[in-house]
Amino acid sequence: MINPVLPDVSPARRRMIAVPGGQMAAIEFGPADRALDVLFLHANGFNAATYRSILAPLADRLRILAVDQRGHGRTTLPAVPYASNVWRGYSDDLLALLQALGEKPKILSGHSMGGTACLLAAAERKDAARQLILFDPVIITPERAALLGEEGMRSSPLAQGALRRRDTFASREAAFDAYHGRGAFRTWSDDMLRDYLADGLAEAGDGALRLACAPEWEAANFSTPSPDAVGGILDIAATIRIFKAEHASTAQFDVHEAAVLASGATIETVPGTSHFLPMERPDLVREALLAAA
Repeated sequence: MINPVLPDVSPARRRMIAVPGGQMAAIEFGPADRALDVLFLHANGFNAATYRSILAPLADRLRILAVDQRGHGRTTLPAVPYASNVWRGYSDDLLALLQALGEKPKILSGHSMGGTACLLAAAERKDAARQLILFDPVIITPERAALLGEEGMRSSPLAQGALRRRDTFASREAAFDAYHGRGAFRTWSDDMLRDYLADGLAEAGDGALRLACAPEWEAANFSTPSPDAVGGILDIAATIRIFKAEHASTAQFDVHEAAVLASGATIETVPGTSHFLPMERPDLVREALLAAA
């Protein structure tokens, strides 16, 4: 089902796509009759609309589908923290979405957790896409996961910070004021923050607004070791291009980086960027997607 253009994600079209267990929400840019160029997945805690100002300028040249993952935005798939490995669930959801769409994108692209889901799905389904364009994907090697252990993951600053996150606001403006210039949002433009809040807040039923991604779900993502995405890279047929943040990157390849490069993947560190590389360098995101298409 495709809904009319809505002002909170203009100039995108909203879509709800039925998959086993519920529906995945998406926003689509570009000509509806064009073959799908890019399928884009967001970072933990965010949603597809967050990336509107980054992706919308490409609408005259590419068709892009940006998707809300399980437990985020407007997607209705159940999200039960710690019921299963959420990271493998995200890649399974992506494969189910590709099956439901009945078409393959030229490019799978994602930021952070979204990039990891692309890697895991492409390792399982060889024809998922021709190219992967990833922005600071979360790479936790088996060695690092073993060193941290389950308790170490659950007590990490990221997981504990997510659990302390305020989840209810009186209005979007109240949420904007609470986030503006602070924490993870300090390098974001006002437009990007408002785009995040467009689908990052949902009606709570009592007149208030609640985070669409529950803090417990966000924390579960931070607390659960991702499957071996490094090993999976070696099995992927698609061309892989990885952009890594210069500061506090989550793409920690450790001793496996040489093997990853030997597989033909490229890893490019982007000077002056943090983990929120797409928000800080939207020009680079657009250039990379155009070059790949």
